[in-house]
Amino acid sequence: MDSLHAPWRIEYILAPKPEMAVSLFTQIAQSSDDVANLVIVRDRTGYALLNRYPYTGGHILVVPYKQSPDLNGLTDDELADVWKLTRRCVNVLKSVIKPEGFNIGLNLGKVAGAGILEHVHVHIVPRWLGDTNFMPVIADATVVPQALTELAERLRAAFAAQS
Repeated sequence: MDSLHAPWRIEYILAPKPEMAVSLFTQIAQSSDDVANLVIVRDRTGYALLNRYPYTGGHILVVPYKQSPDLNGLTDDELADVWKLTRRCVNVLKSVIKPEGFNIGLNLGKVAGAGILEHVHVHIVPRWLGDTNFMPVIADATVVPQALTELAERLRAAFAAQS
């Protein structure tokens, strides 16, 4: 098996991360500018937004309003709501962009790849057969086939149609 190296990632990994009194996700939760923040739906105890730096098109983050670094900081109701909203997002993605599968998960802790350590969130990554390619490794670029603002609009409309 050949190894492919991505040496440009080490700069991000080792760079100091600024300490914030409240997380980026708390700031977005408190903001009313859902369009600028790519928020696609708000629910009772959390919200969902498009990832500004997606792995693939349609990469959604489901975020509880309460800031907690892990699942232990959430009540049972908040946990249930996060997973119910995750299910709603999967169903909307299925209807809007028709992926063939999903990767769904959490990165808890720095060594697990968490980019926003202080605020737990669920990643929903739509997948299609053959969607992996050389671009992230060779060109330090991700191919996202649709503008985030356009996709956010389509997803918001799909959520609104559910109500």
